[in-house]
Amino acid sequence: MNGTFSVHQSILRILTIAGLTCLSSPLTSWGLDVTQPIPLERRETVSLADAAVRALQSNLDISISRHDRESRLADIIIEQSKFDPNFSINSQYNRTVNPLNRPVFGGTLGLLDQIRIFDQRAHSVTVDASTNLITGGNFDVNYSPARNSVNQDVARGFLFNPSWTGGLAFTFTQPLLKNAGIAINKTFIKVAQNNAVVEEHVFRDRVMTVITSVEQTYWELVFANENLKVAQAALKAAEELLATNRAKAKAGIMSIVDVLQAEAAVASRVEQVLVAEKSIRDQEDQLRRLLNPGEEELRQDVRLTPADAPVTVLEPLSLQEAIDTAIEQRPEILQAKKNVETGELNKQFARNQLLPTLSFQGTIGLAGLGGDYGESFTRNFSGDFYNYGAGLVLSYPLGNRAAIQSYNKRQLEAKNAEASLTNLRQQIIVGVREAVRRVQTDFKRIETTRSARIMAEKQLQAEQERLKVGLSTTRFVLDFQRDLATAQGNELRAIVDYNKSLSNLSRHKATTLDRYHLELS
Repeated sequence: MNGTFSVHQSILRILTIAGLTCLSSPLTSWGLDVTQPIPLERRETVSLADAAVRALQSNLDISISRHDRESRLADIIIEQSKFDPNFSINSQYNRTVNPLNRPVFGGTLGLLDQIRIFDQRAHSVTVDASTNLITGGNFDVNYSPARNSVNQDVARGFLFNPSWTGGLAFTFTQPLLKNAGIAINKTFIKVAQNNAVVEEHVFRDRVMTVITSVEQTYWELVFANENLKVAQAALKAAEELLATNRAKAKAGIMSIVDVLQAEAAVASRVEQVLVAEKSIRDQEDQLRRLLNPGEEELRQDVRLTPADAPVTVLEPLSLQEAIDTAIEQRPEILQAKKNVETGELNKQFARNQLLPTLSFQGTIGLAGLGGDYGESFTRNFSGDFYNYGAGLVLSYPLGNRAAIQSYNKRQLEAKNAEASLTNLRQQIIVGVREAVRRVQTDFKRIETTRSARIMAEKQLQAEQERLKVGLSTTRFVLDFQRDLATAQGNELRAIVDYNKSLSNLSRHKATTLDRYHLELS
């Protein structure tokens, strides 16, 4: 017993010396002087709306999507250009010098006694204009004046030498089965238009995704800033308790153990402040990255200060209305509907390709002849010399396997598009239901954590009063200080989560742009 008592006395003596040393020296052993001013940095106050707009202006995904949309618009013009008229001019000169082996009727007299030369020269111009019709047919107009001449020693018997001829021909071709009709021939124009609409919805979806990312990061930055205030308040409370304990220990009315407990608490609170400050810088960098300021700007040390306070009131919610809004406005639904429409168009076109090719062909022409171009032109359009004809052309590949397999493939694609739309609707309904529940739950968390924080404040206040009259210990007060800081952090987290849940619900309902009164043009 005596040995044990002496050991206890020795330990108490060591603790007393250590405690007096702590009382006589300032708190410098933690490696952080929280009283030193923060170095001057460039600070920037940013609102949520401003952050969203700035992110949209320079976001790389938005730029890529904008280019894709313009590319889809170009595809429409490419398909429409297939029905643009085509104009061509062909000019030729031909000369043929042949030896004559027999008399030329009207060109030579009697029998040949030697080789004669037959020199032919032809100048021709062909002007052609054609266009594909929206009905699937083709219309062609061809005008081809020509000048022909032969050498004079064999030109006897020719009416004109040189002679001018003119030919005007109109040709019309119209499919009657395969590729016939306006609807079939506008298929790929409609498909290109649908693809352009789909790309617009993809663009809108990316815009909302960017804004939602900004909102989520913005509220995390708000949480980090407010959480730092909680940590600093906890540190200040611990420092005040430490100062009080030191004074009491110095006066001999408090054990040095209480001083050591208070110092340990201060050290722990300093660490929490450091972690909270690091979290702020991390969230600032994340938000700045979303704003895409450029590499040089991103290298600079800029502090962002959120200007908007989080919402703490319950917004009116209707689950069915939220689901209806999402089904009506979600870009994915609109994309899927266009894909269904495109699948049906492709299926109808493939069905048409199963038919045999039956085409009507008709032609009418005028001819003219004269000693010069003017005379030939006049006779060409006099109507004295003409030709016309009409007929049907039928063809059908034996087996027609390519068309049959293509039709089967398009049928499967159309069914897949419809199934994808149904599946997407179900996913959206489930997603909206979860988003609504999250909003409701997070709002209830605000009320619950607020009550817990108020109770923690009252408990701390009561314990501090008990400590003043000697009915409590430093350890209990520190525990209640920690509980209060935890309750404050939980309340703050619930508030921020509620605002993030509202952002998430807007994303599910596709009303993110409406919250900022933004319109895509």
